[in-house]
Amino acid sequence: MDELAAAVLLPSFPGATPPDWIRRFLAAGGGGITLFSYNGPDFAAVNAALRAERPDLLTAIDEEGGDVTRLESDEGSSYPGNAALGAIDDVVATESVAEAIGAQLAAAGVNWNFAPVADVNVPGNPVIGVRSFGSDVALVARHTAAYVRGLQRAGVAACAKHFPGHGSTEQDSHLELPTVTGNVETGLEPFRAAVAAGTKSVMTAHIRVPAFGDLPATTNAPLLGLLRAEFDGVIVSDALEMKGLSGAVGVERAAVLALEAGCDALCVGHDLHDEAVTAIAKAISDGVARERLEEAAARVRTLAEWATLGARQVPDTCLDRDVARRAVTLVGDVRVRKGARIVELSPAANIAAGEHLHTLDGATFVREGEAVPDADVYIVRDAHRHAWMREAADRPDAVVIEVGLPEWRPCRARGYVATRGRSRVSLDAAREVLGL
Repeated sequence: MDELAAAVLLPSFPGATPPDWIRRFLAAGGGGITLFSYNGPDFAAVNAALRAERPDLLTAIDEEGGDVTRLESDEGSSYPGNAALGAIDDVVATESVAEAIGAQLAAAGVNWNFAPVADVNVPGNPVIGVRSFGSDVALVARHTAAYVRGLQRAGVAACAKHFPGHGSTEQDSHLELPTVTGNVETGLEPFRAAVAAGTKSVMTAHIRVPAFGDLPATTNAPLLGLLRAEFDGVIVSDALEMKGLSGAVGVERAAVLALEAGCDALCVGHDLHDEAVTAIAKAISDGVARERLEEAAARVRTLAEWATLGARQVPDTCLDRDVARRAVTLVGDVRVRKGARIVELSPAANIAAGEHLHTLDGATFVREGEAVPDADVYIVRDAHRHAWMREAADRPDAVVIEVGLPEWRPCRARGYVATRGRSRVSLDAAREVLGL
């Protein structure tokens, strides 16, 4: 039972050297490992050490491009994010960017990417935002499919997330249980497009869908049944320790409920895998259908077999810099002098993206509640959600750079730039148009 339970878990561990418990986990049939920024910067060496323990291992990561990167967390992603790709609406470019990300991951030894984000976004969402291709269902669907095709052409398994659509919520499931606003059917089309494009996996969201009761989607069997009716690949949960799921039932119970509802693989924190294994094994011995666990483990093995056929290096045809430039919106006079004073008004870190350390050269970070100095350029992120940013940045003779969703425009500033993301290439595009 312990071996079967381990086969569906995807724990993480801090640092660059796999600890002894990870080696024991892999020897006991562990399903795979989730990697984060704290495992870098030499991800190839980490993966080599892991595969020395088991060659057919799945190693997964969140490498979306744009604001969410693990491989390039310090310097910022080399690739524009989904909002930029959706803004130019060029599916060839999206496919090319995804293929290049896949090639980068394959070179680092990663064979499963928790991307693309298939959520249809609403402006008030605090966790999706520029991670989404946009608010138009058809646009999000066609770019989700393009991303899946490009990524998997590089030999890396795709994972459309977060089913059935985290975009139409106004809470962050890392912190609480959000409720979907509107008709859930609106958000399903991008997932259908991902399935039609051949995605190897789909990730669930810890969100409540009123039409399907009070259970989060991750543990909601009727809701996951909608997905399973059209999809025979791996259904993977978002992290079990997120409060949207574990807040009510705890991680151990969440693991059992997610498995029973139809999840095949479970993301767990680095201190929680033993508890999850024990809970799943006990549930099986207490009468939960063993066939469900065997089915889940078989799907994970099938994914591992596909993902270890040999990652294929692809030509670097990515149009990343061109895409980032094409996604920029300019209003007014945005040129500034060399040595201009730059202030970035920084909100609390988005948990999915983490703290951003990179910015324009010479910029000063200012948090809410701190005094905002006079500057020539103010960088804001999702200013439509932060009144303090709008009040501080909208100054005469200033230029405002919006690196989040361009839902707000300043009235008094002489110039405005919207990058639709703060990847390294998007910030480079802003630097270029400002003349810095």
